[in-house]
Amino acid sequence: MNLIIKNLLLIVITLAILNCNSQKKGSFKAKELYKSNNLIITQIADNTFEHTSFKQTNDFGNVPCNGLIVINSKEAIIFDTPTNDKSSTELIIWIKETLHCKINAIIPTHFHDDCLGGLKAFHENNIPSYAYFKTIELAKENNFVVPKNSFGDSLILKVGNENIIAKFFGEGHTKDNVVVYFPSEDVLFGGCLLKEIDATKGYLGDANVTDWSITVEKIKKEYSNVKIIVPGHGEYGNKKLLDYTINLFKTQ
Repeated sequence: MNLIIKNLLLIVITLAILNCNSQKKGSFKAKELYKSNNLIITQIADNTFEHTSFKQTNDFGNVPCNGLIVINSKEAIIFDTPTNDKSSTELIIWIKETLHCKINAIIPTHFHDDCLGGLKAFHENNIPSYAYFKTIELAKENNFVVPKNSFGDSLILKVGNENIIAKFFGEGHTKDNVVVYFPSEDVLFGGCLLKEIDATKGYLGDANVTDWSITVEKIKKEYSNVKIIVPGHGEYGNKKLLDYTINLFKTQ
Protein backbone atom coordinates (compact mmCIF):
# COMPACT_ATOMS: atom_id res chain seq x y z
CA MET A 1 0.00 0.00 0.00
CA ASN A 2 2.81 2.37 0.94
CA LEU A 3 4.49 1.61 -2.40
CA ILE A 4 1.33 2.53 -4.32
CA ILE A 5 1.02 5.82 -2.40
CA LYS A 6 4.68 6.63 -3.07
CA ASN A 7 4.26 5.95 -6.79
CA LEU A 8 1.14 8.08 -6.98
CA LEU A 9 2.91 10.90 -5.15
CA LEU A 10 5.84 10.66 -7.54
CA ILE A 11 3.48 10.90 -10.53
CA VAL A 12 1.73 13.96 -9.07
CA ILE A 13 5.05 15.71 -8.40
CA THR A 14 6.34 14.91 -11.90
CA LEU A 15 3.18 16.26 -13.55
CA ALA A 16 3.38 19.42 -11.44
CA ILE A 17 6.97 20.03 -12.48
CA LEU A 18 6.17 19.47 -16.18
CA ASN A 19 3.19 21.80 -15.96
CA CYS A 20 5.28 24.46 -14.25
CA ASN A 21 8.00 24.23 -16.90
CA SER A 22 5.41 24.38 -19.68
CA GLN A 23 3.84 27.51 -18.23
CA LYS A 24 7.25 29.08 -17.77
CA LYS A 25 8.22 28.39 -21.38
CA GLY A 26 4.96 29.78 -22.72
CA SER A 27 4.91 32.94 -20.63
CA PHE A 28 8.27 34.59 -21.28
CA LYS A 29 8.15 38.19 -20.09
CA ALA A 30 9.94 40.70 -22.31
CA LYS A 31 12.86 42.48 -20.66
CA GLU A 32 14.49 45.74 -21.73
CA LEU A 33 18.20 44.99 -21.42
CA TYR A 34 19.77 48.13 -22.87
CA LYS A 35 18.72 51.70 -23.55
CA SER A 36 20.56 54.76 -24.82
CA ASN A 37 19.52 57.82 -26.83
CA ASN A 38 20.14 55.87 -30.03
CA LEU A 39 19.30 52.25 -29.30
CA ILE A 40 16.98 50.02 -27.27
CA ILE A 41 17.46 46.25 -26.93
CA THR A 42 14.63 44.08 -25.61
CA GLN A 43 14.73 40.35 -24.98
CA ILE A 44 11.47 38.86 -26.29
CA ALA A 45 12.23 35.12 -26.02
CA ASP A 46 15.01 32.97 -24.58
CA ASN A 47 17.26 33.42 -27.62
CA THR A 48 15.60 36.30 -29.46
CA PHE A 49 16.09 40.04 -29.02
CA GLU A 50 14.50 43.06 -30.67
CA HIS A 51 16.73 46.06 -31.41
CA THR A 52 15.13 49.46 -31.96
CA SER A 53 16.83 52.54 -33.38
CA PHE A 54 15.40 55.81 -34.65
CA LYS A 55 15.00 57.64 -37.98
CA GLN A 56 13.97 61.28 -38.31
CA THR A 57 11.47 61.67 -41.17
CA ASN A 58 9.60 64.60 -42.67
CA ASP A 59 6.20 62.88 -42.80
CA PHE A 60 6.17 60.64 -39.71
CA GLY A 61 8.51 62.36 -37.22
CA ASN A 62 11.17 60.43 -35.27
CA VAL A 63 10.26 56.85 -36.17
CA PRO A 64 11.35 53.83 -34.10
CA CYS A 65 12.73 51.12 -36.39
CA ASN A 66 12.94 47.48 -35.32
CA GLY A 67 15.42 44.76 -36.13
CA LEU A 68 16.06 41.33 -34.66
CA ILE A 69 18.91 39.37 -33.06
CA VAL A 70 18.83 35.59 -32.64
CA ILE A 71 21.49 33.66 -30.73
CA ASN A 72 22.51 30.07 -30.13
CA SER A 73 25.70 28.50 -28.76
CA LYS A 74 27.52 31.85 -28.51
CA GLU A 75 26.70 32.80 -32.10
CA ALA A 76 24.36 35.55 -33.34
CA ILE A 77 22.65 36.64 -36.54
CA ILE A 78 21.16 40.12 -36.94
CA PHE A 79 18.28 41.12 -39.19
CA ASP A 80 18.21 44.75 -40.32
CA THR A 81 20.88 47.16 -39.20
CA PRO A 82 20.07 50.05 -36.92
CA THR A 83 19.41 53.22 -38.90
CA ASN A 84 23.00 54.54 -38.93
CA ASP A 85 26.60 53.47 -38.36
CA LYS A 86 26.80 54.94 -34.86
CA SER A 87 23.84 52.92 -33.58
CA SER A 88 25.07 49.84 -35.44
CA THR A 89 28.48 50.07 -33.78
CA GLU A 90 26.70 50.38 -30.42
CA LEU A 91 24.70 47.21 -31.18
CA ILE A 92 27.76 45.25 -32.31
CA ILE A 93 29.67 46.16 -29.14
CA TRP A 94 26.73 45.20 -26.92
CA ILE A 95 26.33 41.79 -28.56
CA LYS A 96 30.04 41.03 -28.24
CA GLU A 97 30.52 42.34 -24.70
CA THR A 98 27.15 41.45 -23.10
CA LEU A 99 25.99 38.35 -24.96
CA HIS A 100 29.58 37.21 -25.66
CA CYS A 101 28.49 36.08 -29.12
CA LYS A 102 30.28 35.95 -32.45
CA ILE A 103 28.12 37.67 -35.09
CA ASN A 104 27.79 35.32 -38.06
CA ALA A 105 25.78 37.57 -40.36
CA ILE A 106 23.74 40.71 -40.91
CA ILE A 107 20.70 40.36 -43.21
CA PRO A 108 18.84 43.51 -44.33
CA THR A 109 15.23 42.62 -45.20
CA HIS A 110 14.89 45.32 -47.89
CA PHE A 111 16.85 48.21 -49.37
CA HIS A 112 15.54 51.18 -47.34
CA ASP A 113 17.92 52.84 -44.90
CA ASP A 114 15.95 51.66 -41.86
CA CYS A 115 17.22 48.20 -42.86
CA LEU A 116 20.75 48.83 -44.13
CA GLY A 117 21.54 52.39 -43.02
CA GLY A 118 24.23 51.09 -40.65
CA LEU A 119 25.70 48.44 -42.95
CA LYS A 120 29.09 50.13 -43.24
CA ALA A 121 29.71 49.54 -39.52
CA PHE A 122 29.12 45.80 -39.96
CA HIS A 123 31.51 45.64 -42.89
CA GLU A 124 34.14 47.51 -40.90
CA ASN A 125 33.80 44.83 -38.22
CA ASN A 126 34.23 42.07 -40.83
CA ILE A 127 30.69 40.77 -40.35
CA PRO A 128 29.34 39.00 -43.47
CA SER A 129 26.26 40.59 -45.04
CA TYR A 130 23.58 38.73 -47.02
CA ALA A 131 20.61 40.08 -48.96
CA TYR A 132 18.02 39.06 -51.53
CA PHE A 133 19.44 39.75 -55.00
CA LYS A 134 16.84 42.47 -55.68
CA THR A 135 17.90 44.25 -52.46
CA ILE A 136 21.45 44.36 -53.78
CA GLU A 137 20.26 45.71 -57.14
CA LEU A 138 18.18 48.44 -55.47
CA ALA A 139 20.96 49.37 -53.03
CA LYS A 140 23.29 49.88 -56.01
CA GLU A 141 20.69 51.95 -57.89
CA ASN A 142 20.27 54.25 -54.87
CA ASN A 143 24.02 54.53 -54.11
CA PHE A 144 23.60 52.89 -50.69
CA VAL A 145 26.15 50.60 -49.03
CA VAL A 146 25.70 47.27 -50.78
CA PRO A 147 25.43 43.87 -49.01
CA LYS A 148 28.26 41.59 -50.09
CA ASN A 149 26.50 38.24 -50.57
CA SER A 150 23.29 37.68 -52.52
CA PHE A 151 20.72 34.88 -52.42
CA GLY A 152 17.75 33.82 -54.55
CA ASP A 153 14.26 33.38 -53.15
CA SER A 154 15.46 31.91 -49.85
CA LEU A 155 18.49 31.50 -47.61
CA ILE A 156 19.13 29.14 -44.69
CA LEU A 157 21.97 29.97 -42.30
CA LYS A 158 23.17 28.30 -39.12
CA VAL A 159 23.29 30.13 -35.81
CA GLY A 160 24.91 27.69 -33.43
CA ASN A 161 22.93 24.45 -33.79
CA GLU A 162 19.79 26.13 -35.14
CA ASN A 163 18.64 27.37 -38.54
CA ILE A 164 17.25 30.70 -39.64
CA ILE A 165 15.30 31.07 -42.87
CA ALA A 166 15.17 34.28 -44.91
CA LYS A 167 12.59 34.10 -47.71
CA PHE A 168 10.96 36.25 -50.37
CA PHE A 169 7.21 35.61 -50.66
CA GLY A 170 6.28 38.45 -52.99
CA GLU A 171 6.10 42.21 -53.26
CA GLY A 172 4.42 44.50 -50.74
CA HIS A 173 6.19 47.32 -48.90
CA THR A 174 8.90 47.08 -51.58
CA LYS A 175 9.83 44.85 -54.52
CA ASP A 176 12.48 43.10 -52.43
CA ASN A 177 11.00 42.66 -48.93
CA VAL A 178 11.94 39.33 -47.33
CA VAL A 179 10.88 37.95 -43.97
CA VAL A 180 12.92 35.87 -41.55
CA TYR A 181 11.81 32.87 -39.48
CA PHE A 182 13.57 31.40 -36.43
CA PRO A 183 11.97 27.93 -36.12
CA SER A 184 13.36 26.97 -32.70
CA GLU A 185 11.32 29.75 -31.05
CA ASP A 186 8.66 30.23 -33.75
CA VAL A 187 9.63 33.88 -34.18
CA LEU A 188 8.94 35.74 -37.42
CA PHE A 189 10.60 39.04 -38.28
CA GLY A 190 8.38 40.67 -40.87
CA GLY A 191 10.23 43.94 -41.33
CA CYS A 192 8.21 46.70 -42.93
CA LEU A 193 6.06 44.19 -44.82
CA LEU A 194 4.10 43.50 -41.61
CA LYS A 195 2.26 46.13 -39.59
CA GLU A 196 1.64 46.49 -35.88
CA ILE A 197 -1.98 46.44 -34.73
CA ASP A 198 -3.76 49.76 -35.51
CA ALA A 199 -0.90 50.98 -37.74
CA THR A 200 -1.59 53.06 -40.85
CA LYS A 201 -0.34 52.02 -44.27
CA GLY A 202 2.77 54.15 -43.79
CA TYR A 203 5.23 55.01 -46.56
CA LEU A 204 4.06 53.66 -49.92
CA GLY A 205 6.61 55.26 -52.27
CA ASP A 206 8.11 51.91 -53.30
CA ALA A 207 5.11 49.71 -52.50
CA ASN A 208 3.08 47.21 -54.48
CA VAL A 209 -0.25 47.75 -52.73
CA THR A 210 -2.07 45.35 -55.05
CA ASP A 211 0.07 42.35 -54.10
CA TRP A 212 0.68 43.21 -50.44
CA SER A 213 -2.19 41.16 -48.93
CA ILE A 214 -1.51 38.24 -51.29
CA THR A 215 2.12 38.13 -50.14
CA VAL A 216 1.17 38.14 -46.46
CA GLU A 217 -1.41 35.39 -47.05
CA LYS A 218 1.45 33.20 -48.34
CA ILE A 219 3.48 33.93 -45.21
CA LYS A 220 0.51 33.07 -42.99
CA LYS A 221 0.12 29.73 -44.75
CA GLU A 222 3.84 28.90 -44.62
CA TYR A 223 4.37 29.75 -40.94
CA SER A 224 1.14 28.56 -39.35
CA ASN A 225 2.92 27.74 -36.06
CA VAL A 226 4.37 31.22 -35.53
CA LYS A 227 4.07 32.53 -31.96
CA ILE A 228 5.87 35.90 -32.01
CA ILE A 229 5.83 38.39 -34.89
CA VAL A 230 8.05 41.48 -34.97
CA PRO A 231 7.11 44.22 -37.46
CA GLY A 232 9.53 46.80 -38.85
CA HIS A 233 7.92 49.52 -36.74
CA GLY A 234 5.89 49.41 -33.54
CA GLU A 235 4.92 46.72 -31.07
CA TYR A 236 5.55 43.04 -31.66
CA GLY A 237 2.68 40.59 -31.25
CA ASN A 238 1.26 37.30 -32.50
CA LYS A 239 -0.59 35.97 -35.58
CA LYS A 240 -3.02 38.86 -35.36
CA LEU A 241 -0.41 41.05 -37.06
CA LEU A 242 -0.69 38.89 -40.17
CA ASP A 243 -4.48 39.24 -40.29
CA TYR A 244 -4.31 42.96 -39.56
CA THR A 245 -1.84 43.55 -42.40
CA ILE A 246 -3.86 41.41 -44.82
CA ASN A 247 -7.06 43.32 -44.07
CA LEU A 248 -5.31 46.71 -44.19
CA PHE A 249 -4.22 46.19 -47.79
CA LYS A 250 -7.00 43.95 -49.07
CA THR A 251 -8.60 45.39 -52.19
CA GLN A 252 -12.37 45.54 -52.18
